[in-house]
Amino acid sequence: MTGSVGAPVERREGGRKVSGTARYAAEFHSPDRAQAWPVPASVARGRVTGVDTAAALAVPGVLTVLTHENTPRLAGSNDPTLDVLQSARVPHRGWFVALVVAETLEAARAGAGAVRVTYDAEAHDVVLTASHPGVYVPEEVSGGQPAVREQGDPDGAFGSSAARVDVAYRVPPLHNHPMEPHTSTARWEDGRLLVHTSSQGTGAVRVALAGLFDLPEERIVVTAEHVGGGFGSKGTPRPDVVLAAMAARETGRPVTVALPRRYLPAVVGHRAPTLHRLRLGADEHGRLTALVHEVTTHTSRIKEYVEHAAVPARVMYAAPHRRTVHRVAALDVPSPSWMRAPGQAPGMYALESAMDELAGELGMDPIELRVRNEPDVEPDSGKPFSSMHLIDCLREGSRRFGWDGRDPRPGTRRDGPLLLGTGVAAASYPVMVSPSTAAARALPDGTFLVRINATDIGTGARTVLAQIGADALGVPLERVRIEVGSTELPPAPLAGDSSGTASWGWAVHDACARLARRLAEHAGPLPERGIDVRADTKGTADAESDFARHAFGAHFAEVAVDTVTGEVRVRRLLGVYAAGRILNARTARSQFVGGMTMGLGMALTEGSTMDAAFGDFTESDLASYHVPAHADVTEIEAHWVDEEDSHLNPMGSKGIGEIGIVGSAAAIGNAVHHASGVRFRELPLTPDRVLTGLIDSGAR
Repeated sequence: MTGSVGAPVERREGGRKVSGTARYAAEFHSPDRAQAWPVPASVARGRVTGVDTAAALAVPGVLTVLTHENTPRLAGSNDPTLDVLQSARVPHRGWFVALVVAETLEAARAGAGAVRVTYDAEAHDVVLTASHPGVYVPEEVSGGQPAVREQGDPDGAFGSSAARVDVAYRVPPLHNHPMEPHTSTARWEDGRLLVHTSSQGTGAVRVALAGLFDLPEERIVVTAEHVGGGFGSKGTPRPDVVLAAMAARETGRPVTVALPRRYLPAVVGHRAPTLHRLRLGADEHGRLTALVHEVTTHTSRIKEYVEHAAVPARVMYAAPHRRTVHRVAALDVPSPSWMRAPGQAPGMYALESAMDELAGELGMDPIELRVRNEPDVEPDSGKPFSSMHLIDCLREGSRRFGWDGRDPRPGTRRDGPLLLGTGVAAASYPVMVSPSTAAARALPDGTFLVRINATDIGTGARTVLAQIGADALGVPLERVRIEVGSTELPPAPLAGDSSGTASWGWAVHDACARLARRLAEHAGPLPERGIDVRADTKGTADAESDFARHAFGAHFAEVAVDTVTGEVRVRRLLGVYAAGRILNARTARSQFVGGMTMGLGMALTEGSTMDAAFGDFTESDLASYHVPAHADVTEIEAHWVDEEDSHLNPMGSKGIGEIGIVGSAAAIGNAVHHASGVRFRELPLTPDRVLTGLIDSGAR
């Protein structure tokens, strides 16, 4: 072993990114490339009755305008959000009803503004309530899990509990907003479709395009060499890649479609709003007797996606009587989809807030309450945990944060007009892994080439995969090169569900370990082409495990609440994690801190409003949808405990991309309660909301 794994190695592509030589999907120039700009529907429900393109076609530089009237039919797919320009039907506001293709981006934008569309508008319904008459219990929720799970008699146990909380929380719609908007450049060449796209998984894009354009997959090449963030919204193909391929086919030229940011909330998914009801019952010693978590959310009318926000309650705490239920209403809204830590982020916000409220009812330290309710096995499945060091994270976090010096009484610390408080929350995220293939080649010059269709979305995948390969080969890191991000490479799953490194790394490890054995048996110089070895983890990575596999963590927050303005400032954020073996200390810390910062945004600044009259999201750009900046947190730290787990993969690693967001919002919300004595149960904790609560409670 060379000791590469675990080292704080700098990202291999860092220099290219800061120098501007790393090319993204919109930056593949050619002399005849055209640009395209979509036209969104301006009604929330109805039909297009006419599209007047004359003024658009008169704009200098406009080549064509595609609509449902002149666009050839696609072969169809299992994702209705990709069936663009195929019918007159408008399922929600922002649905694309035309595409203007032009010589330049400016001409395309001007042409799109000149298109005139008429509609037969219908009455729409976009407002989610827990009592909505259309609410139903689906068969399953996102991730393929059952919508309902029940054990024992939760209602009876709750009614007879010594301590009880029955509380409701609301998390608004949230938007992914990656730095690089969803963009694709497509061209047709000798019957082949060649695409550069901003995607978390090129394999899924190729499958979708093959179905839509009725092409064999081997005639499609999809590349995503560099991706400027995704946070789940690029986990499935989006309309930009379909529109680019359509326009390229119709014009016979390469075409780039870069979606304007204001269009993203309507067409690339969002975290659906979730309405939570938590009922926790405990005995006089603080041991849970009943746990009920009910979630109501929305989906679109064209594609069912149900945020699995009650699922974390099936994992976290021992309670003999429990029920988790998901309900959903199909509304005239854009289709929701994945957003960083889907289900877990809103679900754990509600659960960890309710646990804090229960600790208050019991007069118990909130850390001690969590310690007393650590399960011996995963409550839902009954499987033993492969490893569970949540208590270690809580204890280490308590030590680092100085929790023992905390006055537990809410509203007791002041600094002039500022109320000061601290809060804690636990975090969990499942270990996910999928089969992958990888190829490793030993070259005569003493270097090695590892190839796998992984996607680096800014997480440092290239770097950590090279570290895994170097260790398996027993060679210095600088002798290992990595190729990722193309369907011409050995197939691998997308970057999502914190499963990328676990999935790809397994295949890279196996390929490089096999190559090392081949080389040990080889005598004499290597052939000019080198020696190749391929590994496929199908049947092993996807084998059913006898263990429940999860990463765990603990979040701590200190806040200052301004009694004059209602502004909440986070003074300190601390996260401590148990996530198996940390493969790169530098990139891991970056992932943890990024997730924690995103959780801060969820708690304080990020939120979207569905306009009932117009049927669209009011906050549709970064001027109105506020993501946190450096100034929004003055001190943020991420640490981890050493954890060895032999039931995961050859590296002993767990996913880390999402657990950082999971407990952050709850820890901040709990700290605001500790500071003010006011319990806020709706996010985000904006100054107007906080100031109103302070005034109503007399806490100013």
